[in-house]
Amino acid sequence: MDFAQSERSRDYLERLRTFIASEVEPFEQRMHAARVAPFAQRGDSSGAATWSVPPEFRELQRKAREQGLWNLFLPDAELGAGLSNVEYAPLAEEMGRSQFASAVFNCSAPDTGNMEVLYHYGSAEQKDRWLRPLLDGEIRSAFCMTEPAVASSDATNMAATAVVEGDEVVLNGRKWWSTGVGHPDCKVLIFMGLTDPEAHKYQRHSMVLVPIDTPGVKVERMLSTMGFYDEPSGHGEVSFTDVRLPLDAIIAGPGRGFEIAQGRLGPGRIHHCMRLIGLAERTLELACRRGLERVSFGKPLVNLGGNRERIADARIAINQLRLLVLHTAWLLDTQGLAGARSAVSEIKVATPRVVQQIVDFAIQIHGGAGLSEDFPLAGAWTAARALRLADGPDEVHQGLVARFELGKYN
Repeated sequence: MDFAQSERSRDYLERLRTFIASEVEPFEQRMHAARVAPFAQRGDSSGAATWSVPPEFRELQRKAREQGLWNLFLPDAELGAGLSNVEYAPLAEEMGRSQFASAVFNCSAPDTGNMEVLYHYGSAEQKDRWLRPLLDGEIRSAFCMTEPAVASSDATNMAATAVVEGDEVVLNGRKWWSTGVGHPDCKVLIFMGLTDPEAHKYQRHSMVLVPIDTPGVKVERMLSTMGFYDEPSGHGEVSFTDVRLPLDAIIAGPGRGFEIAQGRLGPGRIHHCMRLIGLAERTLELACRRGLERVSFGKPLVNLGGNRERIADARIAINQLRLLVLHTAWLLDTQGLAGARSAVSEIKVATPRVVQQIVDFAIQIHGGAGLSEDFPLAGAWTAARALRLADGPDEVHQGLVARFELGKYN
């Protein structure tokens, strides 16, 4: 196993850090100092999105693309940076330190996962219509899989349908936690629905590309995550009522939804974990600075109540997580998803859980300020907590790891 950073990865990382420090962080600081949300607030009574993206943010994206810091996640040298998972890991970690950096570099979920789906499974026409504009940052997308009426941790429970009728596919159902539907540039949804209930359970579903303005598609409301709306992308509840599309809107053909989902979620999960390590690093930095600067009972906070041990434990935990994620990235690079399935589930359980604990400690050492929006800690805790459910809850991944482990003894 070789986790050494390549020369081209180091070059990208150095340029990425410089851009974030000189361009992204000042933008974030200006917004924070002015107590201004960087994206316009939603304001209509229906709960549908009314967010907008300021010209300053789009200018950051233009500069990033001009400097070649664009689509860094995609392992294709013509369409992206052409980096392996191991090479991309430190870049994703660096972006994870910032609230907006991933979006600035066109490396944010769910678009990265949706672009990978189109890259690996899309037809030439689908790539031309949707992948190219996504890669160019001209449009955004959403992923519609989770449903409010069933236990979506078991995807075979899915009730929404994608029924083939002649030369059309007809969609009906309701999805929620559909990340991305609130973005003003969201133009296409990837919808997963039941096509053939008599087929093998992993061949019953299809994924369909749905223009968001198709008749029958309605964003019912935007959902808050513990009070945060994650604007401008957000998470929405979307209804599909007799939505009719041509058969060529189905990705890779009917019945391949589960296959595509597995291919999409592997890279998506490891990217989440890479970014979370960056979030943990920033959180620990904030905790250390606060602990050294603040004095209570005649001592710096770091010298009270076992805080030094907690800081040491956090450093050890972050380093352990980074090695575990790099190992998973190496497995994906060398053995593909089939050889990395257990490892992907291991990091998906371990990373959000540990990062949540580290953020919780940072909140504690900040006192009441840690609960406010004066610091990014409340949002960081919410992000880590949410990822214990997103892309599969802990228990599902633990079950998969256990199955692989017990399989050694059968």
